[in-house]
Amino acid sequence: MNYAVFWGCKIPFYLPQYELSVRAILNVLGVKITNMEFNCCGYPIRHDSFEASVFSGARNIALALNNNVNILTPCKCCFGNLMHVNHWLRENKSLREKVNTLLKEEGLEWDSGTEIRHLLSVLFHDVGLEAVQAKIRHPYNGLKVAVHYGCHALRPGNIVQFDNPFAPTIFESLVAVTGAEPVDWPGRLECCGNPLWEKNRQLSLKLMKTKIDDALQSGAAVMCVACTYCQIQFDSVRMEALKDDPVCSTLPSVLYSQLLGLAFGIDEKQLGLKQNKTGQNFNFIQSVS
Repeated sequence: MNYAVFWGCKIPFYLPQYELSVRAILNVLGVKITNMEFNCCGYPIRHDSFEASVFSGARNIALALNNNVNILTPCKCCFGNLMHVNHWLRENKSLREKVNTLLKEEGLEWDSGTEIRHLLSVLFHDVGLEAVQAKIRHPYNGLKVAVHYGCHALRPGNIVQFDNPFAPTIFESLVAVTGAEPVDWPGRLECCGNPLWEKNRQLSLKLMKTKIDDALQSGAAVMCVACTYCQIQFDSVRMEALKDDPVCSTLPSVLYSQLLGLAFGIDEKQLGLKQNKTGQNFNFIQSVS
């Protein structure tokens, strides 16, 4: 298996531990990744210029196609937008022709043959649960985990095609192979609040605190995410905006690649655990046998 890895704009600067941990677990699983000079996925400008957003995403897809590889991205926002780009270019002939005219200036062309895969999809569908479980060296002993899906990978279901948008199970299954116990909590599919952070910070924080309280009441000891924006919200934003709130000392937020990496026996430094803001005592690690 070989993929062109799409880190997006946020991970290298705001969340380098995501890149570190993803590289580490993919190496253990024998998944090869090709590093390419991608541009932005196009999401930040889609409400200012739909065509510019589509062109930005299409250029990335065309670059991968030119190198005969599919795209793997750990960022659910990038995943969602690239899936939207593929959808609109398949459905809109005039838009497709306009975008390809621009791409031809670089000797590129968009085609629907390139697959866009989120990290969790690659692990679940391509690598497979049995292969992942076979690499577990230090299973968790019933550690209760609140799995947080994030919005962009689930909706709209007919476009992203990640999992059942109303009753997804992929993430829970991937957590379960580590020996951890995914808890059933009502707010697992709700927004983390990060998209509102620059518009309405009070509401953004209220949404986040509601989710944290919900997960805690369901018995979770740790929050597990696989979305760049959700981890920034539950980790960095929480510690900066709510540093005096008791909520900061509860329910640490970790990336799935970090959770899995520990179970693989990968060193904490290789997973960037010390770069997380919440859970600096890493009590949940004690649940690894």
